Order: sequence, then structure tokens, then C-alpha cells
Amino acid sequence: MARGNGLTEKHVVGLARLQAKEHVLVLGPGPGVGLIAAAEYAGIVVGVDPSDTMLLAARHNCGELVEAGKVQLIRGDAADTHQPDQSAHVVLSVNNIQLWEDRQAAYAEIRRVMKPGARLVISVHQKWQPAGIAAELADAGFTTVSSTTWEPPSRRTTTAAIYQANK
Repeated sequence: MARGNGLTEKHVVGLARLQAKEHVLVLGPGPGVGLIAAAEYAGIVVGVDPSDTMLLAARHNCGELVEAGKVQLIRGDAADTHQPDQSAHVVLSVNNIQLWEDRQAAYAEIRRVMKPGARLVISVHQKWQPAGIAAELADAGFTTVSSTTWEPPSRRTTTAAIYQANK
């Protein structure tokens, strides 16, 4: 995962334009590449993953950041993040939207935890992207929905479809 998604995770963090005091929620952080990248810029980064294996890998890779209180790791999923209402300035997700069992429930949860004006950046390997994500985001109440693609500078990684929106 770190090899296949790492470059895209760093790219998504760059697109999010994180600020020093922002609270960032990362859905499905896997082994923690995006958590580490986000922690360089944000105030606090919370990784929510349904996999105990991935949470252990993230804890291993982000141990110092967890100990410092800069990164928190929580077992949950996109539809149940265990985060307070309007707590996140930014929500990031790289290559896991295709695994969300109920995208509508996930969108509702994401909107619940986003502060007004918060930013959402979702990326998925283009070959695995579910159809209609941009329309689903708009229907779920997100604004300024846009989509683009990104070609990672590596032969190991495929084209990424990237969706950005605001609350």
C-alpha cells in the first residue's frame, strides 16, 4: 500500500493546502504515509481505519507522532468515524472509496464532521473508481465539486481520479 498509494497520498495532502492549526481527518490511512505527510502541516491528524492490521502498521510508522499527540488512530470507517460534529477542517481519502459499503452514509458522516467551509479531497485509482462520484457528492450536499486526474511519476502507480469539494 505504501508503494502503490504513497505518492498519491503526498499529492492529495498538497492539494488540501493544510494549515498549521487545522484538524485533518484521514479515512483509511493504511500504513500511515498520508498521516505523516499531513502531520508536517496540520495541527492534528486523525486516521480512521476499519482494519486492525492497518492501524498497527500506521502506529508502527507514526509512533513518534502518536506519542507527541500530533496523530491519533481510531478504529472506524467512513460511515462511522467516531469524530465530534464539525470538528474537521479537511477530510482526505486515498484509494478506499471503492471499499465503502454505503457511500451515502459515508458522505453524510463526512459532512457531519466537517466544519462549515471545510475541504474534502478523495482520490482513487482511476481503474477502480465507482461511477458517479462527482454527482453523488453534489447530491449529498457538497459544494464546488470538481474532478480531475493525476499521473503519479512512477510506473508502479496508476492514474488517480481526484475529487475535491467543500461543505
